[in-house]
Amino acid sequence: MGMKMTRSRAQDPNVCGVTAAIAVIDGKWKTMLLWLLESGPHRPGELRRRLPGLTEKVLTQTLREMEGDGLVHREVHDVRPLKTVYSLTAFGRELSEALEPLADWGHRRLEQLAEPQPVS
Repeated sequence: MGMKMTRSRAQDPNVCGVTAAIAVIDGKWKTMLLWLLESGPHRPGELRRRLPGLTEKVLTQTLREMEGDGLVHREVHDVRPLKTVYSLTAFGRELSEALEPLADWGHRRLEQLAEPQPVS
């Protein structure tokens, strides 16, 4: 239910820019996949090895959504067995760069939460 709602919102022209951006990176794995692909093209098996807990089914579904949103490019090399390679598009790279300050803020927030709170 939650996932559907966000996906449809990604196509709604009447939402604010932040909501539109978050709709594209919503989900457990998308930001991690963006950061992994930022270092260069990866095969699906490599991505799964780097992200324990990510199933093949969820990886495929997530990469398809990211491809549909124009963040990821899928290239199939005609060798036996077929070799699929995923890379970031220019648009995906822009998003990854735009997320860096947000990630910094997130780390500061986590540090704040880890600090012992004064007893009032």
